[in-house]
Amino acid sequence: MGRRRSALPGGMPEAFTIADARNRGIRPGRLDGDDLIRPHHGVRAIPCAPPVHEEVLTERERYWRDVRDRHLQRMRHYLPVLPAAGYFCGPTAAFIWGIPLPPREWSDLHIGVPRPQRSPRRPGVAGHQHSAGYVRTRLVEGVPVTDPASTWATLGGLLGVDDLVVAADHVLHIPRMPGRFRRLDETALATRPELELLADRKGRPGAPRLRQALELARTGSASPPETRVRLLMHDAGLPEPVLDHDVYDDRGRFLGCSELAYPELRVAIEYEGDGHLTPAQLRRDVDKYQSYAEAGWMTVRLTSEHVFRRPGEAIRRIRHALRTARS
Repeated sequence: MGRRRSALPGGMPEAFTIADARNRGIRPGRLDGDDLIRPHHGVRAIPCAPPVHEEVLTERERYWRDVRDRHLQRMRHYLPVLPAAGYFCGPTAAFIWGIPLPPREWSDLHIGVPRPQRSPRRPGVAGHQHSAGYVRTRLVEGVPVTDPASTWATLGGLLGVDDLVVAADHVLHIPRMPGRFRRLDETALATRPELELLADRKGRPGAPRLRQALELARTGSASPPETRVRLLMHDAGLPEPVLDHDVYDDRGRFLGCSELAYPELRVAIEYEGDGHLTPAQLRRDVDKYQSYAEAGWMTVRLTSEHVFRRPGEAIRRIRHALRTARS
């Protein structure tokens, strides 16, 4: 039988430095217990159960909430050694705001400090210095992070134009209920003027890419694949579609909402996420596209195969639908 571990003193934070623990009278050997996590040199953390959420979410919303919870925990584990006036920025803050990032390894914690303070240098940490006015910060559940507009701007030196457009579309998007019903309490994470102001800061890394991305960003794109489809269409020289368009029949009956559309031609373009269909969703989609067809609408349905691996085929299908609608 192993030795019984002594209990930690009451009031211990989730994460703490070894020095703080010793000041509280905890013996060095106790800090080597297998019931403690060692997230960073000189830091120990108490494992915590995942937070319990009671709200009803879609599968996509649940995924992003879980991602956010995991990254918030990583950030809390770094708080004991976070520099004075330091904050989390870049990709690390993006996970907190749900800002989409390209599929890379984003394991480093990105931490910013105001100039002339020295940026942190630790394994697994990417340090940044920011001049006054380059970022704004907020407290999120006790953790200092750059606000959504500043987070987008701090991605300028790390992402390409298309990825920055995807991120900006998310920040500018105003969620709404289709069918003439809008949630009046929903707002965008940031406004276009806020993004413009931060992108134009002198000396901003990636400033030209940020400005180019902002010219291509729109408020109506509700998901990264929708933005990718729109960018493919832009690069192919196609007319810009209407985003997040409510479709009605000639009697004014609401038929559905389409991600991209040419209403004057009655052409809708839909991105079908891989493996997203439940039996109920499949039935709704079958009914939706049947009602579209009966109302004289043509639907181009695309998958990740078309958008990310066969973009030429995606454009061919859209061109064919537009030619057919015009004939």
